[in-house]
Amino acid sequence: MPNKSSILPVTSARNLGVIFDSELSFSQHIASLSKSCFCHIRNLRKIRSSIDLPTATTIAVSLIHSKLDYCNSLFLNLPNTQLDKLQSILNSAARAITSTSKYSHITPILKSLHWLKITERIQYKILSLTYSALQFNQPSYLRTLLTIQNKINTRSSSSVTLVRPSNPSNLQITNRSYTFTAPFLWNNLPLDLRLPTSPDQTSVLSLSPAVFHKRLKTHLFNLSFPP
Repeated sequence: MPNKSSILPVTSARNLGVIFDSELSFSQHIASLSKSCFCHIRNLRKIRSSIDLPTATTIAVSLIHSKLDYCNSLFLNLPNTQLDKLQSILNSAARAITSTSKYSHITPILKSLHWLKITERIQYKILSLTYSALQFNQPSYLRTLLTIQNKINTRSSSSVTLVRPSNPSNLQITNRSYTFTAPFLWNNLPLDLRLPTSPDQTSVLSLSPAVFHKRLKTHLFNLSFPP
């Protein structure tokens, strides 16, 4: 007999700890994330006078940064109204560990802690994944989405440049996909971060993971806090 059971649509579903809504706005996930993080921040404020700054920073990084950075590539190009909510979490955590008033300007505080802002944290994740895909073919499913541009006689020919495919869709959400966004972010990196190896080498990029990520964070830090 045929199975007559029906599957009813839902407005949201949780997968690997992330709440996906039917419009991919991640509004429910961000609301849940905010509730959890602000609970940790309130508890951190209660014990702040009993611990030193390094300990408070370690707690904030462990309990709050880990939540903000988990699957944060999904937040790429979300509306500012959503990204501002995430930035508010980061700002509150910074004020809690530095015992700073909510009326104090947050930029010097974040800069003193060497914390990237939310937008740059998202870009850091995507660019790190892109580096790993190019250098080590891992994860392989992302590497298949990247195409290295053939070298031509231009200024960028001395660097690894990615082909950005045209977007056949008029839907704005398509531009949030890794396929279209990763090449754009990668090609806008400074040339010294995209240096190729010599042709006889098996790796694509000349920079080791440690050096690449150190220079990447410095580059994004300067975007967060222009000198």
